[in-house]
Amino acid sequence: MPYELSKYQKKIARQIIEIGLQREYQNGIEKAEAVIEKWKSGKLDNRDAYLSIYKKLTSHDKHLARRYDNMSGSKYLMIISEQVADGIVSFDELGELDDQARQVIQNWLDVIES
Repeated sequence: MPYELSKYQKKIARQIIEIGLQREYQNGIEKAEAVIEKWKSGKLDNRDAYLSIYKKLTSHDKHLARRYDNMSGSKYLMIISEQVADGIVSFDELGELDDQARQVIQNWLDVIES
């Protein structure tokens, strides 16, 4: 039988997902910032810098949409597993989740990493 999060555990899971999502936004901004720095130093002209920023943000936005659009309680632990696998959230930050939820995440991590 699949594991279902309690209402309280869903609240904790949403908080963890939000922490990861904020870090993902930061990563996108940092990617754009790296291009802007190249542009400021004269390594990219205006057109190339603009196109590079656009491509990086579009690609990052697609990644965010694939991961977070249509998010529902049944997907919370899978999303957290993906965040942990990508290094966005550490397993240590999952301490408020119950043992069974952390075990489900660990099982998915084992599948993702194999």
